[in-house]
Amino acid sequence: MSETRRIVQRGLWFEEFETDVRYEHRPGRTITEADNVLFTTLTMNTQALHLDAAFADALPPFHRRLVNSMFTLSTLVGLSVAQLTQGTIVANLGFSDIAFPKPLFHGDTLYAETLVTDKRESKSRPGEGIVTFAHTGRNQHGDVVATAVRKTLVRCRPS
Repeated sequence: MSETRRIVQRGLWFEEFETDVRYEHRPGRTITEADNVLFTTLTMNTQALHLDAAFADALPPFHRRLVNSMFTLSTLVGLSVAQLTQGTIVANLGFSDIAFPKPLFHGDTLYAETLVTDKRESKSRPGEGIVTFAHTGRNQHGDVVATAVRKTLVRCRPS
C-alpha cells in the first residue's frame, strides 16, 4: 500500500513571492453587529458611532452605526494570512498609507486582495526577507472600503 501524499496549508516562503502579483483572498467575511460591538468594547473604543444605534441613526451622512475601522483593518489583513503568511511570517514591520474611503456597515461582506509591491532579502537577518503588501478591502458591491501598505519579515525556504 502506498503512502498518502500530504499537503499542509501554509503561507509562501520569501522566494515564492513575486512583485506585481495580486492575490484574491476568499472567502470574504460578512461583518455582524456582534463582531463590531465585541471588537469595539474589547479595545475600549467608546465611540458612539459604533455602539449607540439611536445616536448614530440621528447623524448624517450615514444614519446608522459604522463598523469600527480598526476591525475593518484587522479583518482585511487577517483574510490574507492563510494564503500568504501562515507559518512563514516572522513579524509585521509596519503599516502605512492606511485609508478608509467608504465605511462598512453591519451585514456588509469584506473581500480582500493583496498586491505584492516589493521584496528584498534582509541585510541584517540571514534566511529572511522583507515583503511589502498593498492590501485592498472591498464590500460586496465592489466599493473600496479600506487600503493599507504592510511591510513584513518572511522566512526564506528552509534548505
